[in-house]
Amino acid sequence: MPLINVIRGESIPTAPFTVRTPVLRLPVWLLVVWQAIKAVAWLVVTYVRYWWATGPATGLLWLYAEYGWVGPACTVGGIAAAATGWGFGHRRSFLRFGWYPVLARFRRWTYRRRWQAAMVTAKLSVSFDRHTVLPILKRVRCRPGADVVLVRMVTGQIPDDFGKVAERLAQTFGVRQVKAMPGPSFGTVVLVLLRGDPLTKTVAPFPTTAVPDFTALTVARQEDGDVFDLRLFGTQVLVVGATGSGKGSVIWSIVRSLAGGVGTGLVKLWGLDPKGGMELGIGLPLFDRFASKDFAAMATMLEEAAREAQSRAARLKGVTRQHIPTPAEPLIVLIIDELANLTAYLTDRQLKDRIKASLGIVLSQGRAVGVHVVAAIQDPRKEVLPARGLFPTRIALRLSEPGEVDMVLGDGMRDRGALGDRIPQTTPGVGYVVLDGDPTPMRVRFSFLTDEAIRDMAATYSRLQVIDGETVEGGAA
Repeated sequence: MPLINVIRGESIPTAPFTVRTPVLRLPVWLLVVWQAIKAVAWLVVTYVRYWWATGPATGLLWLYAEYGWVGPACTVGGIAAAATGWGFGHRRSFLRFGWYPVLARFRRWTYRRRWQAAMVTAKLSVSFDRHTVLPILKRVRCRPGADVVLVRMVTGQIPDDFGKVAERLAQTFGVRQVKAMPGPSFGTVVLVLLRGDPLTKTVAPFPTTAVPDFTALTVARQEDGDVFDLRLFGTQVLVVGATGSGKGSVIWSIVRSLAGGVGTGLVKLWGLDPKGGMELGIGLPLFDRFASKDFAAMATMLEEAAREAQSRAARLKGVTRQHIPTPAEPLIVLIIDELANLTAYLTDRQLKDRIKASLGIVLSQGRAVGVHVVAAIQDPRKEVLPARGLFPTRIALRLSEPGEVDMVLGDGMRDRGALGDRIPQTTPGVGYVVLDGDPTPMRVRFSFLTDEAIRDMAATYSRLQVIDGETVEGGAA
């Protein structure tokens, strides 16, 4: 007999258990089935999504079921032995295709754990329509000393928003530094999380080639471990740094990369050292022309360089847009140490005007015709160096104030990671450069040449010279 409910004296049969919703009634068994389907679907999606973990786990369980502990143990041991042999046999491919992909999976998990807290505390989350929207972590890739994280930004954000809070992100994720740069597509930003620092050790001088590659002179090592190649064709180079920051390392690294061309006659170095030859004098035999005491001779050298640039431009008009060095018409590189002594501190107004006029011609017209300038200076202010904008390539070493970073490298460069004012005094030669096509500054360390190494290089590639207006042979002053 079915149970009977008595309501107001009427007998009503009992109905199955149901769940009342605002729209309809659902049997409980249907809800149970629906929840079971959702659970199975979630398990399947999770299994497929984390295949890199679930696949091996399933395989090991199958081996254990078939062969006991011997199956998984032999499999794991064989894989470990193969990976070890691969790592010792060809380390580069092992790191690229074996170790770094596995490490990236682990790092992605660690970043996801802290992601919400990092975005909220750095004020990168956006509240919209009573909802909190976070940037989406799309991909993590590992490389030597750094993790590259691709992020989908919230609508309305730009990469500079991440650059401004880079220090907060670095502290949150426990890395040395975070750099933000535009991503490969609209609405994305790439965060480079730097961990190790290969620039703590002094960089040894790089080999010298008989024919320098003027589009890629190897002069320094980057913070990712790769070498940094400086492009000399089509540019002028300005080196800015405080006292003891390593401007000499930059100058001699560039000179060493050009020394082979000096020996073969493809390159002529003209040296201007207003400080009496303290910096450039040690490599005196390398220079075709050298001036360290006579400011009138320096003005004359710059005027000759300007005339050479103008005459070459007239000859190459309609022929080519880039001068190719030959022994008959070599590349001329003016090496100037402490340019401010010529543009700001010189008391002779007539000489100063001559120098500024000729220097402006060389900087503006010499790039395409093979007349280049590599100049070092401590104070980058406009009143000290009016022609600062004529140097397309700028290298910022250790600087005295945060504002000088943007003054040297361009607006917003400090927010993008160029912390030139925080370079320790114990690491001379460390600085920041902006690579072509990359708005994010690259931290590098230039090679260090001892006095003995410079003397040996000068003796090997010595040339005929004109020193302060007087012609000498073989580097003898």
